This record gives sequence, C-alpha cells and structure tokens, in this order.
Amino acid sequence: METQNSLSGTARDVVQARDVSGGIHLHYSATNRCPASSQMSSPGAWPRRVGVVPLRADCYQERDLSAVLADAVGAGGTAILTHVLSGLGGVGKTQLAAAYAEQCWTHKKVDLLVWISAESREAIVSGYAAARAEIAETANAVDRAVEQDARRFLAWLAETSRRWLIVLDDLPDPVELRDLWPPQTPAGRTLVTTRRRDAALSGHRRQLVEVGLFTPAEAVAYLHAKLADHSHLAEGVRELAGVLDHLPLALAQAAAYLVDRNLTCSEYGHRFSNRRRQLADLVPEPSGLPDDHRATVAATWSLSVEVADQLAPAGLARPLLEFLAVLDPNGIPATVLTTPAALSYLAKANVEVDAEDAWDAVHCLHRLNLVTVDPASAHRSVRVHALVQRATRDQMRASHLAWAARVAADALQQAWPIIERDGVLGQVLRANTDALWHVAETHLWQRQVHQVFFRAGKSLGDTGLPAAAADYFEQLHTPAVERLGPEHPDTLTARGNAAHWRGETGDLVAAVAGLEQVMSDQARVLGPDHPDTLTTRHRFILWQGMAGNTAGLVHALEQLLVDRMRVLGADHPDTLATRSSLANSQSITRSSDDRDAALNRLLADRMRVLGPDHRDTLATRSNIAFWRGEAGDPAGAVRGLEEVLTDQMRVLGHDNRDTLATLGNIAHWRGRGGDPKGALIAEKELLEHYLRVLGPEHPDTLVARNNLAHWRGESGDPAGAISALEELLVDRLCVQGPDHPHTLSNRYNIAHWRGESGDPAGAANMLGELLVDRQRVLGTDHTMSTRQDIAHWLARSGDSVGAVTTLEQLLMEQVRVLGPTHPKTETTRQDLARCRQQPRCSEYLKRRPPTSAWPRHVRPDSQQHDFQSRRTP
Repeated sequence: METQNSLSGTARDVVQARDVSGGIHLHYSATNRCPASSQMSSPGAWPRRVGVVPLRADCYQERDLSAVLADAVGAGGTAILTHVLSGLGGVGKTQLAAAYAEQCWTHKKVDLLVWISAESREAIVSGYAAARAEIAETANAVDRAVEQDARRFLAWLAETSRRWLIVLDDLPDPVELRDLWPPQTPAGRTLVTTRRRDAALSGHRRQLVEVGLFTPAEAVAYLHAKLADHSHLAEGVRELAGVLDHLPLALAQAAAYLVDRNLTCSEYGHRFSNRRRQLADLVPEPSGLPDDHRATVAATWSLSVEVADQLAPAGLARPLLEFLAVLDPNGIPATVLTTPAALSYLAKANVEVDAEDAWDAVHCLHRLNLVTVDPASAHRSVRVHALVQRATRDQMRASHLAWAARVAADALQQAWPIIERDGVLGQVLRANTDALWHVAETHLWQRQVHQVFFRAGKSLGDTGLPAAAADYFEQLHTPAVERLGPEHPDTLTARGNAAHWRGETGDLVAAVAGLEQVMSDQARVLGPDHPDTLTTRHRFILWQGMAGNTAGLVHALEQLLVDRMRVLGADHPDTLATRSSLANSQSITRSSDDRDAALNRLLADRMRVLGPDHRDTLATRSNIAFWRGEAGDPAGAVRGLEEVLTDQMRVLGHDNRDTLATLGNIAHWRGRGGDPKGALIAEKELLEHYLRVLGPEHPDTLVARNNLAHWRGESGDPAGAISALEELLVDRLCVQGPDHPHTLSNRYNIAHWRGESGDPAGAANMLGELLVDRQRVLGTDHTMSTRQDIAHWLARSGDSVGAVTTLEQLLMEQVRVLGPTHPKTETTRQDLARCRQQPRCSEYLKRRPPTSAWPRHVRPDSQQHDFQSRRTP
C-alpha cells in the first residue's frame, strides 16, 4: 500500500518513521543544514572533543607554542599546517601539545578537537574511527569496518569547513602514519609528538619543531613551585637544576623523591653525584611517580634505544651509545667516533665496521633524539644528554664500563692531532678527557696512567695556559701516588710536568727546584740513562739557564748530548733537540760563527731524519733566519723567515703559534732593517690574529702588544709607547704576576721609552729599581744587559761617575760569566776605557743605543715544550 506524508506549518527536523527499511535518514531545515559538501555532521551540538587530553602537569611551566605554530611558513610562502614536535623523551612534548590543544579549545579556535595516543597504526586508525563515530549519522552502526571509518573521517576532514585540530601523541615511527596523515586544508591543523626526527616527518607542508630542555630560569622556577609547601627543602635548587641538566621529567621525579624523603635539593644533588648510586635509585617507586608518569627517568629511553638498535646498520646504535656515555655530553667530535679504537668497539663478531657504518649508527641515535648531531659546529659534534649517559652507564656491567672507558681513552688519543692547528678542537678534546676522567677514572689505571691524560695536560700548556697545565699535573700527581705509588714512572712524570709548566708561568725558582728533585728521584728509581731521566735533565738545564745560571749552561748541554748520543743514538729526536738547545745557547759563551755552524749541521740532520716538513725542522730554519738578523743582516732574516712562513702555513696552518711567531719575527726584522712604520702596521695585523686565535690574556698576545708599543715608539711616538706599555703592565701583573720575566721586561721597556722621551735620569732610576727585582728573581748573572743600559742612561743624564761605576760592575760580572775574551766583555772594557776619559763618556755612550728590550716572537723547538712519558699506551 502506498503511503503519503504531508507537513504544514514550521518544523525543524522531519523523520520518516513508518515502513522503514535500512537506516534512518535525517533531514535538516535550512537553519540547521551543514554545507552541501559534508554529509557526516550529526544534529548534536558543536564544538566537539574526541579522546582524552592529558591533564596539565603540576606546576606546569608555560612554554607557549602559539607563536611558533602561527608564524610557520613553508616554501613559496605557503602556511605550514602540520607540525611535528620532536625531542628527547622527558622534555615535555605531550604537555606542550596538550597545553596548545586546551588553549585552542578554550579560546574557541576549533570546532573539533581530536586527541589520539598514536603508539601504533592500529591505535591511530581506531582513533580516527572513533572520531567519525562521534560526528557521523551512523554513530551506532556496528557493521562498519574500522579502517573504512577512518578513511571516511579523513575524507570529511578534507572537505569540511569546520575548524579542526588533530593531535597524534607519541608517534613511535613515521611508518605508522603512512597514508594516514590528516589532510592539509585551511580549516585544519595537525600536531604530532614523537621522539623521532626522521626526514619523513618533515616536508609536504609539514614542519619539524625541536622541543628542548627547560631554560635554567624555567627549571629553577619549576622546582620552587614544586617545593612551595616545603620551602625548607629548596636549598641548592639552582645547583640541582644544573645537575639534572634542566630535563623536565627528571626535575619532576627528583622533586617527588626528595619530598617523600625530606631531602634538600643539595642533599639530593650529593646522592646524585655518588657514582655508587644508580639513576633508578634516585626516583620514586612506580606507584609514586608524579603527573601520571608511566616510566621512571631510567626507563624512559629504553624503548628508544631498542628501536635505534634495529635500524640499519642493525646492532650498532646500542654499543655506540655506550661509547658515547663516557665522554662529554656537550660535544664529542666526529673524528673520535671513527678512530680505529672506536670502530673496534663497534665491530660485531667477524664483521668489520667502517667509518660510514659508525656515522650511520650516530644518525640512528639522532633519529630517536638520543643524540643530537650539530652540523654547525666546527667538528660536527655529537651531543648526548647527561642523564641519557647516566642511564646507559647504569645498565653496563663494571667490566663492560671499564672496557668502554679504555676504548674511549684510546680513541681520544688517536684523534688528538700531533700539531694542534685548531684551538677549538683541542678544547673539545680536553673537555672529553675531563668527562672521561670523572665518570670512569677508576677504570683507567692499568699499571700506569693512560697517556691521554698526559696529552690533555700538554695541550693546556701548548695553547697558552701554563698555569692551568701546572695545576692539572699537580692534580694528576695526587691519584698517581695513591694508585701507582710515589716512585712509579708516571707519578714522577706528572711531577716533572707540573714543575715545567710552573716555570712557564714565570715561577723559575719552582721550576728549577721541582725538576731537580724529579731528576734525582728518576735517576735513583729508573737509572741515570733512562729516557725519562734524560728528558728531565734537559728541562732542568734549560730552566737553570732561564733563571740566570748561564755559566754552566753550555757545558751541561754538551754533557747531556754525549749521554743522549750514547743511549739513544745520534739521530734520535731527543738527541737532535739537545743539539738545538746547545746551538741556540752558544751565543752566550761562543761566537756567532760557532752557533751558526752548529745550527746548519742540525738542519741537515733534521731534514734527513725528520723530513723537511717536520715542526722541529721548520723551527731550526726559523732560528737560523733569526740569528742571521742578529748577525747584522735583517734583510736576509726577513727573506729566510718568509720562506719558512710559506711552509709553516702549509704544514701547521695559518693560526698555529709557530706560524704567528714567524709573522712577528718578520715584522721585527723589517723594523730593525729600517722600516719601523712597516713593522708597526704588521704588528697591528698580527695582534688582531692573536686576539682572535688565542684571546686577550694569552702570553703570545701580550708579547704582540709589547712589540706593537715598541714600534710605536720607534715610529716617533714615545709617549704613545709609554702609555701602551703602562696599560700592558697592568694586565701582565694580573695575568702573569710581578716576577714573570716578561713583566720585568715590560718595566724595562717603560724605562727605555721614558729615557727616549727626554727623561734619561728617570729611566736610570727605574732601571735601578728593576735591577733589584731582576737579581732577586733571575739571579745576578741574568742582569748584565740591565747594568749596561743603566750606564747608558746615566751617561745621557750627565752622570759620568755613575756610568763608570756601573760599567766597572758590569765588566766584573762579564769576566766571571762569559770570560775575559768574550766579544761582549771586550765591548764593555772599551766603553769603560773611553768613559774614564772625561768628559767623552757622555758623548760616547749617547751614540751607543741601549740593548734590545722587548720579548721577541721567536719560539724554540717544539721538543723543548714536550715533557711527557715516553711509554706508549
């Protein structure tokens, strides 16, 4: 029977309720009709929420994402509508997404909010299907396939004009979203949180947003808020925030732990620093975790490590993370990860691992946010959060941790360049060595100190930090005594290093006394012919000479040379180093011809044994050129130094200290050759290099400032020279101390330019005061040039009697130290004879210039700066 229905008046909804087969069809009036393109809207109220948005954490710290998401623009100026929040587990990605979702909901920026826990593809599909069921006309239909409902929901998102936000929380793998990404439409916005940062998560109008740690201020504010009701526990809150490296998850769990146990932040930090405690012991039990945490800090990253270890090359991510766990969290150079030692650690049974495999493994960890590769750093450093390292070490057996530590030490040693051309790299390697010491020091004493610790201390000294190097070796000496004994060769070497670098700070007395004691102990324990004993003996002789004991310097070096030739052979690098020291010292007691002949023979042997590009060979060439200038050929010195400079730039690099020293010596001999203004310009440029490469307090930088002031005076501005030198003296007193030889030279130079500016009497008085300090610090034998210049300025001030008295004293010292026939002794004897013929003394000494009074840039052979154990690791 045919049924006909009719309707009059006004009706909102009309339902056909008789003879119905199939579904029930709802028809809407014009006042409640969805757009024609959408046939899924139910007659229920809008806006709608699907899924459960996590509750805001207690004492949540605002880190608003609105500005980041609103301003995101892709290629071609198109808006980015899908954002992926990526970061290490525990940085608060879910909390940020939840805060953003609630903000959008509260401010009515969306009509539909869908929150889906995206731990698997099935969970994502189910979440989409639930969202469709919430808004579809067939909400109660049970015959629909879940996958089909999910597809229809995505189709609806693409067509609707209603504003929507889809949040996919904790996506474990980009593959789970294949073909399930919400569409890119102006009406919608998608937010994904994940520990991954694969390339598949970005592109296609999707943007990866890195979520980092709390800032220090946020971390401190969070802890203060958490402890507001327990203010007595807040002592040391800032330090604890730093210890936990501002990780939100760790801060929350630590706060709960210390409140439960009534510990202050300082007390918790003390427990945390105790290496015997594992990270799992410093967080609440699972039942006491705050803010609905599902895992402790220690367990947070375990799944990420498992996933990374399954990525190709499979099985390398976990051992690589173990290797990284004992190094510096702030940056591990890529070169360390590809050393033979590191590759041997990563190698699996009978399977060789190469550098490409190692770097692929780094990126496996990077994709899971377990490490961060910093491509902008000079050395493509790899960073690891300190707590990830702690959790990784906690899972390693003691024997395994010891193995990883020894391998890491070997890798650092192998990665350390013989010549540190890059100061930044040296600093990073030292930081990694320091980190290794702190986390695994007990595992690195296998009958001797691992050689990387000697290398790190030497690096400090070679890069211009002698005080830090001396302190370093003094600190190394203490555990060496405890673990190896006071007479172990490495213990003695640590003492010798400390004394050597203490001398580099200007404490010559401590250097001589310390080296003499070490030399005595080494001779007794190791024997007088042991290489370590001979090395200490070399150092002792040189520091004695610098301290003023020049009388026996050449003889002592000659005796050392005999012993080194007998023990090590004529071609050993140490033997050649002794020959170099002897040749450069012969200017004290022998003629320049003897010195030059010895240096030329040394150069031939170093060329043969070490090669033309060895640093010591280049140093010998530089010394030969320098002494050519001292012999009266400044133009020849410049030519020779320029030839050395070309090779040093090629071999050592533009910023190497030896290279910069050669640049300074070229400027020096240009000025001495009659071009003081050219020298002034060159020194200005050189000072800029030193400031950039070494910093304002480096000793070489201070030398450059000194020489710049000298050439300013030589260019006709003695007042400017005095002003610059007085400013430099203030800095030298702070950096190097009042008794450092260069501080004393600084005072000498001020006196010199005061005399040149028209105050010879003032210059003589200043030099008289300086003479007292030089005698106290350097000894009487090291003050002959000071006496010579006192005589000069006394003569120029008209005090001929004082000049004669000073020259008489000088002559007595020269006869005793240099001998009666030395050229300098003869010169003083002639000066004295003329000065006694009054009144010609004044006129005669006016014509004789004062002795050179500025520290030059010349640097001795690199061997003379090396002082470390000769044994291999």
